[in-house]
Amino acid sequence: MNRLFTLIITLLAATAAATAQTEVTIRDAASGSTERIDLPESMTLDTDSLLKEWNAKKYLYPDTTCENPDYNPTFEPEVYKERLQRIPAVVELPYNAIVQEFIDQYSGRLRRSVSYMLGAGNLYVPIFEEALDYYGVPLELKYLPVIESALSPTAVSRAGAVGLWQFMLPTAKRYGLEVNSLVDERCDPLKSSYAAAHYLSDLYKIYGDWSLVIAAYNCGPTNVNKAIHRAGGTKDYWAVYHYLPKETQGYVPAFIAANYIMNYYCEHNICPMKAAYPMETDTLLLSRDVRFEQIAELCHVDMEDLRALNPQYRTTLVPGSAEPSVLRLPLEATTAFIDLGDTIYTHRAAELFTRRAEVEVKQPEPERTAKTTTRKSSSRRRKATRPRRVTIRKGDTLIDIAKRNGTTVSKLKRLNNLKGNNIRAGRTLRVR
Repeated sequence: MNRLFTLIITLLAATAAATAQTEVTIRDAASGSTERIDLPESMTLDTDSLLKEWNAKKYLYPDTTCENPDYNPTFEPEVYKERLQRIPAVVELPYNAIVQEFIDQYSGRLRRSVSYMLGAGNLYVPIFEEALDYYGVPLELKYLPVIESALSPTAVSRAGAVGLWQFMLPTAKRYGLEVNSLVDERCDPLKSSYAAAHYLSDLYKIYGDWSLVIAAYNCGPTNVNKAIHRAGGTKDYWAVYHYLPKETQGYVPAFIAANYIMNYYCEHNICPMKAAYPMETDTLLLSRDVRFEQIAELCHVDMEDLRALNPQYRTTLVPGSAEPSVLRLPLEATTAFIDLGDTIYTHRAAELFTRRAEVEVKQPEPERTAKTTTRKSSSRRRKATRPRRVTIRKGDTLIDIAKRNGTTVSKLKRLNNLKGNNIRAGRTLRVR
C-alpha cells in the first residue's frame, strides 16, 4: 500500500515539470552554436491530465513491483545509435544530437507520461496496427499518436486538431470522417485510425520518403513542398530540416525518440502502467434517435462508460434518424437494449426530446381602447352586411380558403351553391 501511495504521489509531482517546458535548446558540439526547437504539443501535456482519462481510471493502474522507477541511466551515443538500428522498421530511425535531446525528454521529464502511454497502448496499438496494415503503411507509425496526442483520445490542440491522430477538420472530412454539431468521428479510435492510415498512404505516394510523410502529416504538404523547394528540390528530411516550421523540426526527431522509448523503456527503468482486461463490448446500428440517459437508466450502464465507448457523439444524442449510427455498449447491455425494443426509445421521450419539428407563430394581440373597440366593432358590423368575395389561387382547396377567411368548408359550399369540393383557379368565391 505504501509503495502504491508513493508511486501515485511521484506521478502527481511530475505535473509541474511536465507543463513548464515548451521548447528545447540543441547545442552543436562541433561549432558551439545553439538552436531552439518547439516541442510537439503532446510533449507539453501534464501527467495528471493523462491519468484523468477514462481508460486510465477504468483499466490502468501503477505497477508497484517496479524497481528503481525514478533512476534513469544514461548511455554512450553509440548505444543509442545501435539500439535504434535494431528496431525492425522501414522508416529511417537515425541518431543525432536532436534525436538524443528528445530521447532525454521521454526518458527523463516525461517518463511518467511514457508509463501511461505504455499502458494505454495495450488498448489502442492493436487498432493502430490493424489500420496501418490494411493500407500497407509501416507499423512503426503506430507511435505517431504518441507524438500527436500522447495517446489521449480526447486531446484537442490549440489549433483545433482533435483525437488520437489529431485531425484538423478539412482533412478529417476529406478522409470520410463525419464531423457536425452532433458527431465528431475524429474521436472514434477505429474510424480515425483507418482515416489516418489512408492519409499516410496518400502522402507516401507524393513524397516516397516516410520521414517527409511524417513531417507533412504534422505541418501539411504545402509547408513541406515549400521547404523542399527552398532546399533546392531535395527530398531528404534532414536536408530540408531548417526550412520547416519550428514545431515540425522537432516532430520527426520526436517520432524517432518515441520509437526508441516505446521499445527500450526497460533500459531506462520506466514501468508501464498495468492494464486490466477491458470489458467485452458489442455494437448496434441504430436507425432511430436515442439518448444516453435512456440507455443508462434502462440498460444499467454508467453515463461515463457510454461517453467513453462512443466518443464520436458530441452530446448525449445518438442521431440514428439522420443516418444509421453505431452504438457501442458493454455486452450485457447490448442484450438488454435489444430485449427492451421500443420501450427504450419511448422512455422519458417527452422530457428528453424537446427539439420541435413545427411551431406556431403567434400573432401579438393589438392594444385596444374603449373608443377604438367601439369604432372597430361598428366597422365590422357594416362590413358584415356586405357580401365579400375572394379569387381562387392556383393550388387552393376549399380548406385553404376557409382557413384564410375564418370560415368553414360547409359555409363556403352553402354560400356558393357548391355540390362537391372541386374549384377552379381564377374564379371567385363568396366567403361571407
